Parts: sequence; structure tokens; C-alpha cells
Amino acid sequence: MPRSRTKPSTPSANSTKTTASGTDASQGSSDSTSKPSRKSAATSAGQQPPKHGSAWSREDRTRLLDELVAWIGDGKPLREWCRQEGKPAWQTVYEWLEEDKETDRRIARAREDGHDALAEQCQVLSDTRPRDAVEVQWRKLQIETRLKLLAKWNPRKYGDRVGVDHAGGVSIVLKTNVPDAEDGH
Repeated sequence: MPRSRTKPSTPSANSTKTTASGTDASQGSSDSTSKPSRKSAATSAGQQPPKHGSAWSREDRTRLLDELVAWIGDGKPLREWCRQEGKPAWQTVYEWLEEDKETDRRIARAREDGHDALAEQCQVLSDTRPRDAVEVQWRKLQIETRLKLLAKWNPRKYGDRVGVDHAGGVSIVLKTNVPDAEDGH
């Protein structure tokens, strides 16, 4: 069964649940601890942001995908970009990539560049002198995390080399207790 593309809503402390209809009736809340809204200026004006790939104009798609290629090339994750205000959902981006193989190729190349950027970050982190022992451990964690991600995302380039080198030949001699036909027995 495919995953749902939307998160199920959970009632907040300031909402009431109507059991007869099964719907939530949210009351206005000015809770400052809630997550920042992903709503764009169009949403604030009462319009819904585009939810599907076809709802974005061709120019917007091209502009957004160019931004995304640069973002991923810097070693930043796609889903982090998608969480920004005014950006499409990650599912929408994958729909676009299914439709446009050239952009899919560009994203793949940007991922390769992003992997190299993460490797360079490891080098910078290791070359920068830490102030104290806590920062040493923090940097070690940052480097190890990046290296583990690189090994998973691009094992041929950044993974541990696992292989068996074999030089020479293999001979197999099979001996049985059955006499040869030439012996005449």
C-alpha cells in the first residue's frame, strides 16, 4: 500500500473534537511554541499553495529545480530544501524528476558534487583547531556522521573497500576408491 502524502492531523491542546462528525474544530491559538508555518504569501491571502507538480508553472518549476540543483550540489539534503517556505513537497519534486529525465540526470550529478562537498567539510572540520575537549568530541561526531552517510550514499567512492584479491590458479584433484577401468579389476 503506498504511503500517504500528507501527515495525519493531531488535535492540539486548544482544539475540540466533535465525536458525532469525527472532525476537529480548531480554536484560534497564538501558541508561540508551535512549528513555523510553511504557508506562503499566497496562502496568507487565503489562496492554497500548489500541492501537485502540475499546479506549478513551467517557469516556476525550472527556477525551483535550478535552485534545487545548486542546493544539492552544496551537500544539503533535498527534504531540507523542500521544508522551506514556498518550496514544493519532496513528492512533487520526485514527480517532476520522473517526467524530466534531463533534470533527473542533473540532480544525480549534483548529488555527486554534494558528496564531494561533504567530504571537503570533513577535511575542514578536522583541520580546524578545537577550543576544548567538548568541541573535539562534537567535531568527531560531525565527521563520523558525514563519513557514514557518504559510505551509504556512494559506497563505490566513499565506502570501505571490500574485496578479495586472488592471484594464481586453483587445482582440484578428485580421488575415489573406485579402481580405474584400465586396471582390469
